[in-house]
Amino acid sequence: MDSVELRKIHFDKFIEAIDQCKGNVWLITDDGDRLNLKSRFCQLLGVSKIVEGGIVNDAKIICENPEDDSLLFRFNLYGDKILEQNAELIRKNG
Repeated sequence: MDSVELRKIHFDKFIEAIDQCKGNVWLITDDGDRLNLKSRFCQLLGVSKIVEGGIVNDAKIICENPEDDSLLFRFNLYGDKILEQNAELIRKNG
């Protein structure tokens, strides 16, 4: 499992990206805590530590599924248009 470092992303779109992931997605905090972002409760706990003004400033993310890793990496680079493309692929492939 490789890690993705996210910077300056919008919180609501970040959660939408997490929802599109197939496997577990872990947030690693500066304190070394591992929070499973597929859990709504952990989303609140973990993201509250890294969100400032509705923007996720820094986050280290580890995905169990390599496809999720790729999705979040592309999301970090290209923003929410990647989410629309991924949602369309999911609809086509069922």
